[in-house]
Order: sequence, then C-alpha cells, then structure tokens
Amino acid sequence: MTPEQEKQLIEQCRTDATAFGRVFDYWYKPVFGYIMRRTGDYDLSKDIAAETFLKAFLKIGSFKWKGISLSAWLYRIATNEINQYYRSSKYKPQSLQQLLENPQMEKLLHDEAGNEREMLEQELKAYNDYNLIRTNLLKLDIKYQEVIALRYFEQKTNGEISQILDKNEGTIKSLLSRGLEKLRNTIKDV
Repeated sequence: MTPEQEKQLIEQCRTDATAFGRVFDYWYKPVFGYIMRRTGDYDLSKDIAAETFLKAFLKIGSFKWKGISLSAWLYRIATNEINQYYRSSKYKPQSLQQLLENPQMEKLLHDEAGNEREMLEQELKAYNDYNLIRTNLLKLDIKYQEVIALRYFEQKTNGEISQILDKNEGTIKSLLSRGLEKLRNTIKDV
C-alpha cells in the first residue's frame, strides 16, 4: 500500500468505523505472524493481535502522519503489547470487552481462526521436523549428507545427483539407503 493510499484509508477510518476492516484485512496476517514468531504461542498470539488491532481501532482517529507508516504504527503497537506481556506475570487484555461489544468489529476476532491455527501449527511442526533432521544430518559422514540433501532438500533425482557428484547411479542409491538408515538411527536415539 502506498503512503497516499494509507493516508486516504486513515481519513476513511476517521469518518467510517467499518473502513477499519480494510486495515485489519491488509495487515492482520503479517502482524499476527510477527507476534506468533515472537511468542511461539498461538492462543496468546491471538489475544495480543486482537488487543493490537483494538488499540489501533480506538486510536486511528488520533493517528498523525509524521513520517511513520500505518504498517510501522501497527507493528509498534504489537511490539508494545508483546513487551507488556513479557513484563507482566499474566497478560490480561483490558479493552477486549469493548471490541466484543461492538457488533461491527466481531468479524475481526473470528475470521478464519480455525484454518489459521491449523496452518500455523502445521508450519511449526514442519519447521521443527526440518530442524531435527538438519541437525542430525550434520552428524553423518559428508558422503551421506550430500546425497540426502540433494535428494530431499533440493528435490534432485538419483540421475541428477549422479551427475552432480560424478558417481554412478547404483552408488547414489546405496549411499541414500545407508544414509537414511543412519539418519533414522540418530533421530531414534534423540
């Protein structure tokens, strides 16, 4: 979104509360992702994101364009909310009830929550699995690291790996088989 489009959107939000839905639609996923990566907790991230957008909704009328973009302002609010969480022993959104009482804004809390949670949990599991495999792969001999990395991380065929490593295809198949067995054993021991 260009700075001019942001200025127009802010002006619309000042006169029409429903225009804030465009702010939410445009920036919710990136801001939520930022919060999720900082906290690592889906439910907490939903609470902090809701509080972030509620505070933005309540303060958008006083937003002044001083060289800071609307995006930066939202990330700043999110950062402050995250910091508040880490400073306090228990995070208690104080103004969430105001949002729940506003029927126009109910959509902000409930859109795609189930799908989003499932997607993020799958991504986190995939990342954890990848990290476990990558860490244990480094424990193997280099000859096994090469073929496994080329096959599974780079999606190369056995023929392509054969050309890259200048080894015959039978050797590549054998290295893959033995390397995967060794990798399974190291992961099993974890």
